[in-house]
Amino acid sequence: WVVLQNCHLLVKWMKNVEKIVNDMDGDKVHKEFRLWLTTEVTTEFPLAILQRSLKVVTEPPNSLQLNMSTSYSKIDEEDLESCPHKAYKPLTYVLSYFHAVIQERRKYGKIGWNVSYDFNRSDFDVSFSLLNTYLSKAYNYGDPVPWDSLKYLVGEAMYGGRVTDDWDRRILITYLNEYMGDFLFDTFQPFYFFQDKTRNYNLPDNCIETSYTKEEFTEHIEASIMVDNTPEVFGLHANAEIGYLTNSAKNLWENLLQLQPRAAAGGSQGSREALVRDIADGILEKIPEPYDRIALVKRIGKPTPTLVVLLQEVERWNILVELMKSSLLDLKKALAGEIGMSAELETISISLFNGQVPMLWKNAAPKTKKSLANWLIHFQRRYDQYTEWIDTLEDPMVVWLSGLHVPESYLTSLVQVTCKKYKWPLDRTTSVAKVTKYSNASQIKKRPKDGCYVQGLFLEGAAWDMKNMCLRRQDPKMLVVDMPIIEITPIENSKLKLQNTFPTPVYVTSDRASAAGTGHVFTAHLDTEDHESHWVLQGVCMYLVKD
Repeated sequence: WVVLQNCHLLVKWMKNVEKIVNDMDGDKVHKEFRLWLTTEVTTEFPLAILQRSLKVVTEPPNSLQLNMSTSYSKIDEEDLESCPHKAYKPLTYVLSYFHAVIQERRKYGKIGWNVSYDFNRSDFDVSFSLLNTYLSKAYNYGDPVPWDSLKYLVGEAMYGGRVTDDWDRRILITYLNEYMGDFLFDTFQPFYFFQDKTRNYNLPDNCIETSYTKEEFTEHIEASIMVDNTPEVFGLHANAEIGYLTNSAKNLWENLLQLQPRAAAGGSQGSREALVRDIADGILEKIPEPYDRIALVKRIGKPTPTLVVLLQEVERWNILVELMKSSLLDLKKALAGEIGMSAELETISISLFNGQVPMLWKNAAPKTKKSLANWLIHFQRRYDQYTEWIDTLEDPMVVWLSGLHVPESYLTSLVQVTCKKYKWPLDRTTSVAKVTKYSNASQIKKRPKDGCYVQGLFLEGAAWDMKNMCLRRQDPKMLVVDMPIIEITPIENSKLKLQNTFPTPVYVTSDRASAAGTGHVFTAHLDTEDHESHWVLQGVCMYLVKD
């Protein structure tokens, strides 16, 4: 047998493997010969190898109960008895519950984790070994359970070693803070992982004094942990289930659109081309002329930091406008047979027919998940904001951050303006966001002394209480709510005093941050009457562009 591991790391070389396999003489190959390939999912893997292979996929069980049972099935009874500390077996149960919860949370997409991490058996095994080592040491020296060390090693090193996003790491640490501590063994106030009218997820009775066997732990899992669980078991709101089902249906329809036949016979093909041509004509009518950037530079003279941002935005806008116009004109020529239909133009034609924004335009525009029709409305509103800004050369009374190509650059320019005004050191200055009682830009008649007003933000994972001006639990079936206008003010770090607030990340779209960390705009500290951990596990965030 031959085993080639981690083939996704050298996909280009797999073409050589394909050639070697094709050149093999079946009569000369040993009947017991087998070629095993291990790989992560990648679109570049040679199709020919996949088609002639038997595929074996390893995935975690799709259930909290099955996941925990699987964890215990791979623990030897000897390993479970190897540590004399009374807390060892209960903490092994806690670790298996934690391991199952963070994997099940992936089901809910971006509100679960910004990046889908491959937490696997090796993470559990090493953490299990760490429990043994540290609890044995605590037992031998008569020390208390080293909670801080365990939480750091499990949350930051073992499982946290896979986590690339700081906001995801916050979720991981919050789970451990909720599941690990002396409160686990409090006899006066029993600990529950989760409790409602139908579920009581807890440790086995008196597990700190009673030495349970592996089989007894497994029986407790099967008796107390349900197979089907609501999002609330994982700290999320019940609305997360609606979001999961909605996204699943959306992905299904998007895939079905991609599977449509690319060509049809006779009149059907002609009607399709006519429709694409009409769509192209309609968009061309809406595309404005590029701004005269050179004339704008002369008008401005010596630019302020915010006007520098305007010039950069105009430059990016002109690139997008010219790209849209040239690609649509070329597409019309290709449909008329004047030039050849390239793969790029074919892709644009398919996108227009399906009501999607062509990828060529997406790459030159701010990040979006909108359909073509909604994107064009957004495009027109961006143009209106730029035009007003250019006409007055004054910052907008209320800035629509969603309409800027790089919104974080505008916020940075506000900090620069304020630092220059008060002679503050730039590296010791930050911005603070305060939610106002204004719900409409027309209600604001005066600019703030420093900073700006921002409109068009959306809140996910929570709702906003206009009466008490703080976060509150979501209403049923209300997954995303509009936020009131927010005032962003630069302030010196030494003067920043925050109490009873929740650091809320603000992203560009509902896709939140990518694995590369792109997509995060700024952090807003929203007032709250609940503990921070509640909102962390609810996956609360804000974003600029609604789907």
